[in-house]
Amino acid sequence: MTVNIALTKGRLEKESVKIFEKAGFDVSLLKDKGRKLIFKDEKMDYNYFLVKSVDAITYVEHGVADVGIVGKDTLIESNLNYYEVLDLKIGQCKFIVASLPESRLFKDYGHIKIGTKYPNVAKEYFYDKGMDVEIIKIEGSVELAPLLGLCDGIVDIMETGTTLKENGLVVRDEICDISARVIVNNTAFKLKEKEIRDFLSKISNVI
Repeated sequence: MTVNIALTKGRLEKESVKIFEKAGFDVSLLKDKGRKLIFKDEKMDYNYFLVKSVDAITYVEHGVADVGIVGKDTLIESNLNYYEVLDLKIGQCKFIVASLPESRLFKDYGHIKIGTKYPNVAKEYFYDKGMDVEIIKIEGSVELAPLLGLCDGIVDIMETGTTLKENGLVVRDEICDISARVIVNNTAFKLKEKEIRDFLSKISNVI
């Protein structure tokens, strides 16, 4: 049976294609894709399609995709239903708390505002700290928010820390490590168990 695989577009897509190629998959169309979004691997009987990270989870949950490759950051922020089965060790970075150096983020007991693209992650982190904070959802460059006085600190993803340093921000705490994960639709894992396990085995052998 054909295995349908949702790939997160962009950097994870490129890193995933490298893994697939090492595993012996036919990725020729993915490497020269133009504007296409759906690709057939005749060699392995796989269908690949390219989507945004949060949509990869949605396609897997609803069974349109049997398998999805998506960042752990997106998985933590979502509240959907799937099996998380494999860490691909790519797209590695961290969830961090950052602020301006003079911020008394963990010392003040007044009203604290946190800017982030990941409100659920931020809420859980500060709840565990016993801190009551106001979470402000930001879609763009979250580093800008404390510079303009919108918030006292941010929760964001950090890969190298360069953007933080260039904007005068410092890391105050590391929340957790994140990387790309393979997720599987619950029903597909039963109906296509052999095919999916074969896919996972081939991937595991090269990472």
